[in-house]
Amino acid sequence: MAQAQPRREEDPLQGQEDLQPDQGQEDLQPEQAAIRYGHVFAVTGDLAGQPIAPRDAAAMRSAEDSVPGVQVPEGAGGGFSAATAMETAAAYNQAIGAVVPGQASDVAAARGITVTQTAVPGGRIITEFVAGQVVGQYSVADPAPAVEEDASKITIGEALEATARAGGGRPIDRADAEAIRAAEMSAHGTDVAMPGGLGDQARAAARANAQATRDGDKVKIGDVLSDATAKLAGDKAAGTEDATRVIQAETFHDAEARARAGGVGAAVTTAARLNEDNNLGDA
Repeated sequence: MAQAQPRREEDPLQGQEDLQPDQGQEDLQPEQAAIRYGHVFAVTGDLAGQPIAPRDAAAMRSAEDSVPGVQVPEGAGGGFSAATAMETAAAYNQAIGAVVPGQASDVAAARGITVTQTAVPGGRIITEFVAGQVVGQYSVADPAPAVEEDASKITIGEALEATARAGGGRPIDRADAEAIRAAEMSAHGTDVAMPGGLGDQARAAARANAQATRDGDKVKIGDVLSDATAKLAGDKAAGTEDATRVIQAETFHDAEARARAGGVGAAVTTAARLNEDNNLGDA
C-alpha cells in the first residue's frame, strides 16, 4: 500500500527524479548545489531550504524500522519511502561537501523526525514527518483473516502468481495494471481498490515504464505479482464473474482491445474454468 508526498503528486515515482542536480549545478558552490528538502518533498518554510543531512536520513530510516509489521516500500509501486529519498540526497550532499558525516539539519534536529500509523479498513496508513511536515505516506494491508477455502480451488492470488511465472519478464503497461487492479478488487470482494495495494503498485509501474527509455529500467510483471497471494489483503477462488471483470479491464485499456496471451485476464479465466470443472466433477 506504498502513497508518497513527492513534489509532483501525479506520479510518486517522479519524486526520485528530483534527487538529480539541476543542469549546470556542478558550477555552483557545495552549499548552493546541495539537494534541499524543498527539491524533493512538498514542504514549505525553513525546512524547504535546509540541505538533507546524513543524520536526518538515518533518523528517518530508524523511525521507519520502528513501525511493527510494516515492510517499507522502496519508492516504487504506489508508495514512497522518505528514508530512501533522504539517504540518496544526503549521500550526494556529503559527496559534494555540502554536509559532513553525522550532520543534522537545524530544523529537523529542533522539531524532530517521526512516523505515525492510522488504522483504516483493511490496513494502516503510515505517514512520515520531518519537522512536523509530511514527507512520505504509504498504506499497508493487514493480514486477511483465515477463511475456510476448498484447497482444490485456484484463487485469484494464485492466478496472478501464475502470470508472474509465465510472463514475469515483460514490462507492465496500462492494460496489465488495470487488469491487476480489477483482479485485486475481485479478490477483496469490493469495488474499491486497496490504497497502495497491487493495483496502485502496477499503475505506478506502468507510468514509470511509459517514461523509461531502456527496457532494462522498466518494472516487470514479475516484480509486482511475485508472491501476490501474500501481498493481497484478501483472496478467494477465481470465478467466472471475476474473469469477466478482469478481461474487460484489460481489453478496455489495450491498444488493440484484446486480452493478452499469458496475461492477467487469461490466467484468471483459466483458473475460473478449472474451478468450474472441479465443481462439475464434484456434483
